[in-house]
Amino acid sequence: MKRLLITGASGGLGRVASARLGHLAEHIRLSDVMPLPYTPPSQAEFVQCNLADADGVMKLVEGCDGIVHLGGISTERKFSEILDANILGMRNLYEAARAHGMPRIFFGSSNHVTGFYPQDEHVDLNSPYRPDGLYAVSKCFGEALARFYFDKFGQETAMVRIGSCFEEPTDYRMLATWLSYDDFVALVERVFDVPRLGCPVIWGVSDNSRAWWTNETATYIGWKPRDSADRWEATLKAQGKWPDPEHPLAKWQGGNNTQDPIVKED
Repeated sequence: MKRLLITGASGGLGRVASARLGHLAEHIRLSDVMPLPYTPPSQAEFVQCNLADADGVMKLVEGCDGIVHLGGISTERKFSEILDANILGMRNLYEAARAHGMPRIFFGSSNHVTGFYPQDEHVDLNSPYRPDGLYAVSKCFGEALARFYFDKFGQETAMVRIGSCFEEPTDYRMLATWLSYDDFVALVERVFDVPRLGCPVIWGVSDNSRAWWTNETATYIGWKPRDSADRWEATLKAQGKWPDPEHPLAKWQGGNNTQDPIVKED
């Protein structure tokens, strides 16, 4: 690629993407509504942009050959904030992509779209949505929008339901949901390298024995996670990070998000 756009570059995962995806394109365009809290790589430019600004997003996408979309609200917040960033922002991004040659998109969806499934139930890509909050509802909208733009216009998107992408798992639930940085990078590489992507849903999770999700219908992209959260199980037990069976971290796939209140508007 000539130019890869990474949105949400000021966030935790955006920072990882900014540091480790530079080999995918000659130029990297980083964007966020907030200034970068770090110095970007030498081949990267930063464009501050609010995803709710349709004209700004239209300019942001111009000249890009691929998009890693990690921008938006990533936690439970006021609906007005989620609406602007995750719903209007998603629509603006896809309209901009349609206007500029439909660059392939890696869409950072969320495992929380099925958060209200119990942990003893395996979920596949045909399982109905069971979102655990308004943030998760916005990701359901994002997946529906991506599918619509594929069916109507041919816009290719990998809808990646990211688990818990951190340096290492830090609680019981992450023994099932953890996605290592290396596996995340390898997944992005495959999304932009496979000859024909289509519009698959992919669970962004490492090779954890406790995982509840399977990717049988997306094996054609050739991604095989290599890391596993299993080696942290004994450590988390020794640290006392083993919840009661009725605690949300041990009961629901969405963990604590299932008990978070709806945030009131001012």
